[in-house]
Amino acid sequence: MKKIIYIDMDGTVVDFKSGINELTEIEREQYKGNEDDHPEIFSKMKPVSGAIDTISKLNTKYDLYLLSTAPWDNPNAWKHKREWVGKYFGNEEGSIFWKRLILSHHKNLNKGAYLIDDNPGRNGADKFQGKLIHFASEEYPDWKSIENYFFAN
Repeated sequence: MKKIIYIDMDGTVVDFKSGINELTEIEREQYKGNEDDHPEIFSKMKPVSGAIDTISKLNTKYDLYLLSTAPWDNPNAWKHKREWVGKYFGNEEGSIFWKRLILSHHKNLNKGAYLIDDNPGRNGADKFQGKLIHFASEEYPDWKSIENYFFAN
């Protein structure tokens, strides 16, 4: 049986800043500090460098799920996150994250061996019962370091 890895989206797989960079100057000013409330922000984002390649490799050895939080007051974000997964990982049955996207404000309720997250202090990530891999930290600064960790063990 493969071990389960949950992977956060924003700041881990999805480059949040790339979406902000796509906003107009007026939009950036209007949503400053609350960029995730922009109704189209999540449709504008690109993948974090190395994420798709490493995730494809992890998929050969682990049971993968995306575990993300979406802004409560931006229902478009929920839709756009699902569409983003389809755009970058495929929409067809059998694709890596086919029906494997979980949107929750309580990541600690999920059971698995690992959670890869860039913000361990939010949405229950710090209470996750498996091993928390802090993405974008000194120990795991990028996807290459994640790949090295999982294929060395």
